[in-house]
Amino acid sequence: MNTPDIDWGSLPFGYVKTDFNVRCTFQDGKWGPIEVSDSEYVPLHIAASCLHYSQEIFEGLKAFRGKDGKIRVFRMDENAKRFRDSALGISMEPLPVEIFEEMVRKVVELNARFVPPYGSGASLYIRPLEIGISPKIGVSPASEYMVIMLATPVGPYFKEGFKPTRVCLSRDYDRVAPKGTGAIKIGGNYAASLNAGQKAHDLGYSVMLYLDPKDKKYLDECGAANFFGIKENAYVTPNSATVLPSITNKSLRQIAEDLGMKVERREIPYEELDTFEEVGTCGTAAVCTAIGEIYDLDNKKSFNYGNGEAGPKITALYNHLRGIQDGELPDTHGWCEVIEVAE
Repeated sequence: MNTPDIDWGSLPFGYVKTDFNVRCTFQDGKWGPIEVSDSEYVPLHIAASCLHYSQEIFEGLKAFRGKDGKIRVFRMDENAKRFRDSALGISMEPLPVEIFEEMVRKVVELNARFVPPYGSGASLYIRPLEIGISPKIGVSPASEYMVIMLATPVGPYFKEGFKPTRVCLSRDYDRVAPKGTGAIKIGGNYAASLNAGQKAHDLGYSVMLYLDPKDKKYLDECGAANFFGIKENAYVTPNSATVLPSITNKSLRQIAEDLGMKVERREIPYEELDTFEEVGTCGTAAVCTAIGEIYDLDNKKSFNYGNGEAGPKITALYNHLRGIQDGELPDTHGWCEVIEVAE
């Protein structure tokens, strides 16, 4: 296999062109065959519903090259289910789980030479997206859709890597509306977060931590990832209708229980930030990242955790998760699928 000339250990979380993407189109009431393309472009009608009315959903999952040289994809069945939920949330045609999984296998196999080597800290990021492609000027759902899966090697989401990151908090921004689309993975949620994210970056922080959009009393999403806190051997994370149900968070909750920790999904009042021993953010991109400081921009108050290093509980959670993904620890819950690739 021809290995690309990439400095795997220095990869940012960004786009690198790989060899192929895969596509599947819904037309005439049915999903067609999976097609392979080496083009980075998609032909679209100028009135396509994705361009005018944001009929677009996406996912994110990763493939890892383990210590044994095998390629493992982490929990793609959960991504397939969430992809369907997102489609139904904005009146799109849901892709069957079996087609989703077949597309993931194919895009990994076709781009296997871009799966970073074991120990590099990098992974192959797989981005499925579905777009409405019917011409629509009236506000109504499309009748035709295209699902595309691309793959690209990525490094850490936060430039600090596993070192604690700094985030800020402000009541001036809402990520989503109550009873809106916060719990489904659509591009519009991320567009709505860009101003807040840029504000955080301009001030030297990695992301904005949001409070709930209704009362501004409870912790909500942390940038584009879930928030969690650790105290008294408990893993505590928000239970909110405006938070995306993170597959990484779901996995960490199970790992926390496996490690003998208590797990709590509940409302987390702002005042509780003073009581946590460790706090972090988690998601496919962020993995499991410690937060060293939360700065409240409105009250000019700083919440600090640790001394520049991730705490022991977050470190244990991260190491266990990555150990399963890399094939170093037993996959007791059956989360990984090994992708067989001809060398």
